[in-house]
Formats: sequence, C-alpha cells, structure tokens
Amino acid sequence: MVLALKDQYVWDSWYVHDGEKYHGYYLKAPRSIGDPELRHFNVSYGHATSTDLVNWDHLGTCFAPSDDGWDNYTTWTGSVVRGDDGLWHLYYTGTRKNDPQLRQKIGHATSTDLHNWERVGDGLILDLVGPNAPHYEADVSNGEWHDRAMRDPWVMRDPDGDGWLMYFTARVPGVAEANDAGCIGFATSPDGYDWALQPPVFTGGFGQLEVPQVFEKNGIWYCLFCTAAHHFSKEQTALRPLVSGNHYLIGEGPRGPWRIAPGFLDGSLPCSRYAARIVDTDEGMVILGFADHPDGETFGGYIMDPDPVEIVAGGELVVSPQRQAAE
Repeated sequence: MVLALKDQYVWDSWYVHDGEKYHGYYLKAPRSIGDPELRHFNVSYGHATSTDLVNWDHLGTCFAPSDDGWDNYTTWTGSVVRGDDGLWHLYYTGTRKNDPQLRQKIGHATSTDLHNWERVGDGLILDLVGPNAPHYEADVSNGEWHDRAMRDPWVMRDPDGDGWLMYFTARVPGVAEANDAGCIGFATSPDGYDWALQPPVFTGGFGQLEVPQVFEKNGIWYCLFCTAAHHFSKEQTALRPLVSGNHYLIGEGPRGPWRIAPGFLDGSLPCSRYAARIVDTDEGMVILGFADHPDGETFGGYIMDPDPVEIVAGGELVVSPQRQAAE
C-alpha cells in the first residue's frame, strides 16, 4: 500500500501536479467508527504530496463539511484544477443533514497553496435546476433509487474553446430499468465560477457511473468510471462477467458521442480496487484506486500501488498484467 493511514479509512482520491510534485486528495474517516460503511458520513479530506505517486508526505486534513451550510453533512469526491486567475480550484460534492433523499450538489472552493481552501461564497455552484434539469432524475422519493445523485465532479478546460467543462455522476428519469438509468452529467462555465447545467453526455448501461474522469490520449477520448456488479443493466449483464471496479467509455470528443468500451478494465468480485484515477506520468499512464476488499473479505481502506496502463489496438486500455502479477 502506498497511501495509507493507521487510524483512518482512506477511499476515493484525485490528483493534480503543481509543476514539481503531485498532490493527492482523498476521503478519510476515523477507523474508530468501526463499521467502514459509516465512513461516508464521517468524512473529511486528507492531503498528501509525492514526486513518484508511491512515497507520500501526509499533510493532514485540508477540507471538511461546513458548520451549518448546504454541505454540513458530507463533502465527498471532487477534483482540483488551476484557474486562469492563478488560483487552485476545488470542485466537490456536498450534502446536508436530515435530507431523506440525500440530495447531492456541487461546491467550489479556492486556494493559493493547495492545502488551505476557502469556499466561494457559501460554496454552492451547481444543482439540478434550470432549463436542463428535466434531463436528470431529481426526485427519488418513490424509493426506486437510494439517493438523488449529483456527485464526483471532474473539471477540465474546454479543449474546443474558451471556458471549462464539468462531468459528474447522475441519473436520468423515465427509464423502466433502474440499472439502466445511470448517466454522466455535464455542465459548462466561461470562467470556472458561473456554471450552467447541460444535458448528460452519456446515459445507460449501469445504475450509476461513479467518479468520472475525462481525458484524451493519442487522439482518443476516455471517460473512466467505476461501478458495482449489482448495478449492471440486464444488457450489460449479458455482455460481460459481473465484476465491481473500474471501466471506461470511449468518445470521439469531450462531448461525445460516447460508447462503453468492450471487456472490463479493472474489476473483480469481490471488488479489489475501486474509484480509480488514471494519472499521466513521464513514464506513462498509471492507475490508482483504493483497496475495497482486496482479500475478498475485509475492507482495505488505503490507496493501492499504481499499476501501468497501456493503450492497445483499437484504442482500448489495459492494466499491465506484469505489475498485477507481481503484487
């Protein structure tokens, strides 16, 4: 294990390079809570730095839920980018206490040093409201799904023009099969501050496509995501073995069209690695994710060693079997 804390569960993570070193951010919760499933509701952000994605210097807690705001219950997975204003921008998921639908919304904070973060206003920048809101499942009071999903924002510059793009985990309404209603939500901004909700860029295949990460490599666009075996649609169940882990979409551009890649990138049952990110290094791409149940029984709660990722014929991604065999 490379990013682990003795007294803390560690799970979803994301990374940014400042020109000299990597900054890793991760969700953490005290192991003293006992049941690891309770970690989601006892969460804060940890921060660590590294020059090689293997050896880490831990810098402690850097962000947490607000005292009494819209995000006073949880601050979940996000992403960090450097803006045109020279500031570092954190986009994150927030929820409020005592919300029976566990409605998730997107928040925004900035920093000058990548550790001390200040919310922009009250932090809230995006919700499922406005003219494009009908494209999304905004009400789960009927109990067909466990939460009002809008989380895991991944923000990047718009390669096709000025401004910024955001991708997030969400669901669409009016689909008969709950496990075919997952989508990659989408929003745009001219400056990283003011955001407009857009229709999803991809829908279907799974009940949820968590922790999206969009990137381009060798002229091909990829959208990494993670999902669980019990969230496969009937169609996907017929096409591939049931596993939990990390898979991806292949696209013609940042706005799509997107299709589900064949096979499955990095999965097992029980799940070994989840909520992975692909990081482009000088030596090539590597994948990092947290240890879910690597021994098949016990929750791991740490970030696993990075494994090489290669692009093979047809633009498909594969995790290097040499490194996996050596673990």
